[in-house]
Amino acid sequence: MALIEPFDDHYFMKKALQEAETAFELGEIPVGAVVTVNNRIIARAHNLTERLHDVTAHAEMQAITAAANFLGGKYLTDSTLYVTLEPCQMCAGALYWSQISRIVFGAADTTRGYQKMGTQLHPKTQVTSGIMETEAAQLLKRFFIERRNLN
Repeated sequence: MALIEPFDDHYFMKKALQEAETAFELGEIPVGAVVTVNNRIIARAHNLTERLHDVTAHAEMQAITAAANFLGGKYLTDSTLYVTLEPCQMCAGALYWSQISRIVFGAADTTRGYQKMGTQLHPKTQVTSGIMETEAAQLLKRFFIERRNLN
């Protein structure tokens, strides 16, 4: 009989999706993120670009800052970022410098994602993609449909 791990990638991606829902409710593009160390959430974040009038206030950037503050240092080695959308090149660059150990993302961003733009992550960073991809993509689609209907 297989051991059931309650704190798996799906568990933490659900937490990131909760952050994305919060962003949605605030009128922000619904992207959410959490950072974990040893199966413990040390940072939660969502997009705040509209609220802060700051193009750099992506969920990942907010999560990196919160995690670094929690850990008391700039490096996120032994940490995992769960984010609902593939990071953009700006966020991938910050993740490179943070030396994060692992990134798990839901939906791919085939237009502005770091892979499309050719941005490199730190050589030691492991990436897992497609976790709860459908849920993350549907939330983004719903946001943009509603936004178009308001305009």
